[in-house]
Amino acid sequence: MASKKSKNNSVIGSIIAVVIIIAIALFGGDTQVLNILTASASDNVKSENIENLQNVSVITGNDCISKIPDDGYLRVYCFDVGQGDSILIVNEGKTMLIDASTNEMGSTVVNYLKQLGISKIDYLIGTHPHEDHIGGLDNVIKNFDIKTIYMPKVVATTKTYEDVIDAIADKKLKVTSPKIGNTFNVGNANCEIMYTGNNKDEYNECSIVVKMEFNGVSYLFTGDANDNVEESRQWPQIDVLKVGHHGSSTSTTTKFLNQIQPKVALISVGEGNKYGHPTESVLKRLNKIGAKTYRTDEDETILIVGKN
Repeated sequence: MASKKSKNNSVIGSIIAVVIIIAIALFGGDTQVLNILTASASDNVKSENIENLQNVSVITGNDCISKIPDDGYLRVYCFDVGQGDSILIVNEGKTMLIDASTNEMGSTVVNYLKQLGISKIDYLIGTHPHEDHIGGLDNVIKNFDIKTIYMPKVVATTKTYEDVIDAIADKKLKVTSPKIGNTFNVGNANCEIMYTGNNKDEYNECSIVVKMEFNGVSYLFTGDANDNVEESRQWPQIDVLKVGHHGSSTSTTTKFLNQIQPKVALISVGEGNKYGHPTESVLKRLNKIGAKTYRTDEDETILIVGKN
């Protein structure tokens, strides 16, 4: 995918050397981070620490997609997949993929996973039946060893949904519909199902919402959960929020943000999309709460690295 950020070819070697020395001090020799920082000056990548989140760094740019080292760190990739969602979580050799974007982007998701050295998906989650979330799931199912598949208890009549079900059947797999309160682990990351619905008339309200904790840092992956989902329960404080519904005004209410108080917000959204996502109202709410916002239309793939 073409870079969205301007290239700076004037960075001299001495500056790069200083950055590498600082990176060694900050990241303790994290192979992936150092590989990224020692790349050529034209590489489209940026790394920074997050204030008030100890042992957490954020790396942006599609060049962060390289083979994952075996170092015990948690890695959360919010893939650059246009107007859709696809998020990969990796720790201790275990993997969870939440959504796989659109039909058009299915092969891109597969390529990203292969570049990272992924051969199996321990937990594959289709948050809800909309095409911009499950469109590429059939590509993933066909190309990787899949262990557990989570999807909400709702049936869609679309060709996209049928393609996913056919791919599942072809590999003799089964779908599990999780319940609120179900827990599981991705390596040393503890996960809990915070919401799932069965409203066949409003698929966004079927979104599987997953809370994850690793080394004292909490994450919330919301699919396209809207304001009704946000109103449905009390929510815990969250450090990293995957913003619901690509930053639509129908999600990420002030009341919800006041409950969870996120420090970092991730928005998966297509550049120049026809929906006007993310909306200015949501961006203002996130700014008011003090969240540092990253978005794939500007930052490309967003990688969060959590150290032990």
